Amino acid sequence: ESSPVFAEAMAECEAALAPHVDWSLAEVLRGADGAPGYDREDVVQPVLFAVMVSLARLWRSVGVLPDAVMGHSQGEIAAACVAGALSLEDAAKVVALRSRVIAAGLAGRGGLVSIGLPIDQVRGRIAAWNGAVSVAAVNGPGSVVVAGDAKALDELFAAFDGEEVRVRRVAIDYASHSVLVEEVREELLKVLADISPRSSEVPFYSTVTGEPMDTAGLDAEYWYRNLRQTVELETTTRRLIADGHSAFVEVSPHPVLRLPVQQTVEAAEAEAVVLGTLRRDDGGLQRFLTSAAELFTHGVQVDWAAALEERGGRRVGLPTYAFQRDRYWLEAPAGVGDVGSVGLGSLGHPLLGAVVSLASGGGVLLSGRLSLATHGWLADHAVHGVVLLPGTAFVELAVQAGDQVGCGRVEELILEAPLIVPEKGGVRLQVEVGEADASGYREVSVFSRDETEGETAAWVCHARGALAPVQGAGDTLFDFGAWPPAAAQVAEVSEHYVRAAENGLEYGPVFQGL
Repeated sequence: ESSPVFAEAMAECEAALAPHVDWSLAEVLRGADGAPGYDREDVVQPVLFAVMVSLARLWRSVGVLPDAVMGHSQGEIAAACVAGALSLEDAAKVVALRSRVIAAGLAGRGGLVSIGLPIDQVRGRIAAWNGAVSVAAVNGPGSVVVAGDAKALDELFAAFDGEEVRVRRVAIDYASHSVLVEEVREELLKVLADISPRSSEVPFYSTVTGEPMDTAGLDAEYWYRNLRQTVELETTTRRLIADGHSAFVEVSPHPVLRLPVQQTVEAAEAEAVVLGTLRRDDGGLQRFLTSAAELFTHGVQVDWAAALEERGGRRVGLPTYAFQRDRYWLEAPAGVGDVGSVGLGSLGHPLLGAVVSLASGGGVLLSGRLSLATHGWLADHAVHGVVLLPGTAFVELAVQAGDQVGCGRVEELILEAPLIVPEKGGVRLQVEVGEADASGYREVSVFSRDETEGETAAWVCHARGALAPVQGAGDTLFDFGAWPPAAAQVAEVSEHYVRAAENGLEYGPVFQGL
């Protein structure tokens, strides 16, 4: 509805897919009655292909053309189409028929697990399974995906229990990029035998070989190897960097590969921008234009006249004379209330006022002050007459701290001691965020000190936890766009606050939100 360019491209993709599928692309995307869901491998892969190809068309429409392409696993099919190596009809055939072979021959027989460790450590950990678990993809310096049968992956998952390593299951039920794929080789070669790849003008960097290649070789055998062999995303990214590429745009519904590519850029000590296109639950034209604006601010040219043509954008004339001003007032120095005057960054947050990066590493320190004089609403949250900072406030502090370092998800938060807000005076807050580990996780801690006790008083730790980058389909547990959430049950709470008060839990009007 919002983009004629995208809609036209999607219609072309639907026409190209139609001879090979028994469902409608538009009806699947709209969730129409009777349309299949994304739980089917032979549906989700063609749909993702269509979205990626159409988003690439949208980028071209605003003047952003690819100097090169690379794709991750099935993403290589879309990359080949965008580069001109495969016609839209051939690319649609590859993704549709290959996903059908996967669904028939591999589905339900294994899976994938993502591990936040370097490849050498992962190989050491999976050696105990004697080949039942193998490396499926090397995405970045601290991001590896392994494949195997369900039993072996369950054992591997359990082996990491209690360790501070990010381990999660990928939401598919087959072991792509493993030895199991060899069982469907002949069928793949048969159904894709008549595709006609051609040499492309846009360089194609293969994540099968880690090198640029002549796309005339993207035949049926290549698309089998693409499914069977390890995805060498880190190696391919490093080659692109070495060849002078300094802007990476992930063309997808959600930038799940942005973090490992960014980590590869940093490990290579290169200067490059890594951006996404759309985001989960933020997939409209406004999000796309915001991504285009982000790319523009990093030096990539965007045709704004074309981008804003359908939105009433127009050129305006500028004054024909130079701006001239005379100032007649003194330039006063920054006031004592300006945190910038003492070398801190201003946050403008209700609970935290300043932030500073730690010189000794990649951590940050956030500080603030709480009192009933400045935060009177806290008085509505008390236990037996003692005002306490709510547990949700600690979560908010952790989230705000994570936002400063690109870790927008609170993976864990353990409350160790209540934070009492005194009747008179106030308390000083500090939120510490440590350096990122190999998987991108950071430790976070929340401290306070009663300011009446002086500078020699000890700081009290109230909460400790872990922050993580937001990525992957498993990070969103509920869809809060619909209220009440699906499968929710209405609970009677009219007497809740009366019972709470009888037990000393005093919730004032500000906190009576149920």
